[in-house]
Amino acid sequence: MEILDSGIGELFQKPDPDGHRAYIREHRKRALVEKVITEQEAVSRYVSDGDYLCYDCTMLMRGPSSLVREVIRQKKKNLGLGGRFTYVIVNLMVAGGCVNRIDIGYIGVGNALKRAFDEGIRVAEWSNSAITMRLLAGSLGIPFIPIRFLGGTDAFHYSAAKLAKDPWQDKEVVLVPALNPDVALIHVHQCDIYGNARIFGPSVSPLEIATASKKVIISTEEIIDTEYIRRDPGRTTIPYYLVDAVVEAPFGAHPGEVAGVYGSDTEAIFEIFRVAADVTGEKMKEYLDKYVHSVSNHQEYLEKRVGLERLLNLKRKSTIKQGYS
Repeated sequence: MEILDSGIGELFQKPDPDGHRAYIREHRKRALVEKVITEQEAVSRYVSDGDYLCYDCTMLMRGPSSLVREVIRQKKKNLGLGGRFTYVIVNLMVAGGCVNRIDIGYIGVGNALKRAFDEGIRVAEWSNSAITMRLLAGSLGIPFIPIRFLGGTDAFHYSAAKLAKDPWQDKEVVLVPALNPDVALIHVHQCDIYGNARIFGPSVSPLEIATASKKVIISTEEIIDTEYIRRDPGRTTIPYYLVDAVVEAPFGAHPGEVAGVYGSDTEAIFEIFRVAADVTGEKMKEYLDKYVHSVSNHQEYLEKRVGLERLLNLKRKSTIKQGYS
């Protein structure tokens, strides 16, 4: 295949489909084993310094917010980050001193990116869709995937994508490398003790990211009996054999929403955006001290920093009824 042009961006996670397959074959078992542990245990056991981490959805909608806070709380270092669909998580991770390289899909116009550059964090630019397609390639076990966008843009120039000639039609096509994260963080509506997970309402690519990643941590609004999974297996979004850990985390997406369960906490979201606008980054560090480091876990965060009355009001805001059972 003839390569016509290449982006100048650094490739932080090189495609290795055979290596990924070998890792999964050795480390991931298909036995029905209970996987419920605390968020502290999950992050301590499955997130190591230097890992490349990716997450599904955003901190505004069904994001793995409680797990992200725990990663920051445990002061994980030198992480790579696939920053899709929101710049909130990127802001928090940069302020927490957790990351040293970021594949950016969308980070917004703000100071997180400036601080990332000032602190020597390596950045490669993509689009939300390009990173998602990279995860799709990773889930399929192929080294790259062709796409019909990104070419001719500054995003292409600052990415690690390549422009090639389609060998069948002699036309230009963009190639993006497969992405196989070390760790995926995914928040779901329901999960059983083995890791069979259900997601309702809007979504992005939960199955693809789970399949593409070496280790998968699921946080869930509730743990349900496996009998419900067996009764209607078609509602299972992520099967158990892709999952390493299950963390029970009601309101685990706060301050964002979970469709059909609770609405977003607008006041809390605006607070994050206000502190993220601080050029010095000091307000964001104060935010982390208040909401992450001053509490020991997600339950304490809900009790001390959010409060029962506020949580009940968020439940009233949710208007979608799913009929989960």
